Amino acid sequence: MSLIDKVKKLAKEYASDVINIRRHIHANPELSYKEYNTAKYVAEQLRNIGIEPKEGVAETGLTAVIEGKNPTKKVIALRADMDALPITEANDVPYKSKNEGVMHACGHDAHTASLLGTCKILHELKNDFEGTVKMIFQPGEEKNPGGASLMIKDGALKNPAPSSILGQHVMPLIPVGKIGFRSGMYMASCDEIYLTVKGKGGHGAIPELAIDPVLITAHILVALQQIISRNASPKTPTVLSFGKVIANGATNIIPDEVKVDGTFRAMNEEWRADAHQKITKMAQSIAEGMGGSCEVFISKGYPYLENDPLTTESARKAATDYVGEENIVELPLWMGAEDFSYYTQEIPACFYRLGTRNEDKGITSYVHTPTFNIDESALEIGSGLMAWLAINSLNSY
Repeated sequence: MSLIDKVKKLAKEYASDVINIRRHIHANPELSYKEYNTAKYVAEQLRNIGIEPKEGVAETGLTAVIEGKNPTKKVIALRADMDALPITEANDVPYKSKNEGVMHACGHDAHTASLLGTCKILHELKNDFEGTVKMIFQPGEEKNPGGASLMIKDGALKNPAPSSILGQHVMPLIPVGKIGFRSGMYMASCDEIYLTVKGKGGHGAIPELAIDPVLITAHILVALQQIISRNASPKTPTVLSFGKVIANGATNIIPDEVKVDGTFRAMNEEWRADAHQKITKMAQSIAEGMGGSCEVFISKGYPYLENDPLTTESARKAATDYVGEENIVELPLWMGAEDFSYYTQEIPACFYRLGTRNEDKGITSYVHTPTFNIDESALEIGSGLMAWLAINSLNSY
């Protein structure tokens, strides 16, 4: 039996176990940086396989290694995230979230379960590959500063140091059975923009005695779009959106201040830094020119994600061997953000997508929604594919 067939056989054999693991994690979700029970459960599963994890990395993260023959020859890392979202689940399933207001609505339960399935496969086949596979189970992908950044600071990419890293993420826009890849720029950086526009409140009928922060805010919001339309290069994808404006006055009351929350996303780090300065200067200048002031706070989030071309093309070729060329899809640029980008800034990386959509079963909801779910047959594909990608990378060195 060929090695790829061994991987597929084991993936099929362990599929029900991986589904049960996913369902347990789904029913017991924990928010970012509070994944204490999830981490304990993952550690227990690893020990059941025969793998001793390193716990407490970035507090609620874990790492573990599986050594093949000649373990120092090459090291590759595989990553899964473990946190859930502050969403109340609307699905009527036996494994529905038991924690009110918390839900695995982004598939991190599937990522963790799939990687544990991969561990089972790799542990059984450790005499069939050379080198070492390092598993990274990380917290806090959904919340700044990003658990990946904390894992890196706490040494997740050291002792042993991987030469490359792979990350797998579910994608409800892609049918189950298909895998998505994209070389180069893939996902955007993500920063949170907070404006506090201050004026002088007063009666709506006597505006000359007030400094109207609502009007100032309106000018600022319109003007800031010029940064995108006239300062950003048309060749560099950029988004500036404001989704929350609070002017707590009334029909005849001009408030003292207005609060505005938004997001800025880009795919170039130099432009990102330049845009932060432009946003701040423009907002403050407009406010001052109209007699008020504007406090600008920018919470810097994840950098943009760039897939290393050689690592990605190697993974794409191996995935083609595993699922067939007809099941490989080209991913478009995506203005969403992912803290896996921190790893891509450190070592060659490939972040790819696992199709989980099944219209016949009514599994079509997007991530971050109360009805998000996956076709669980994707877990057999995901665990086996990641194992094959790791083995292929190590043996082709």
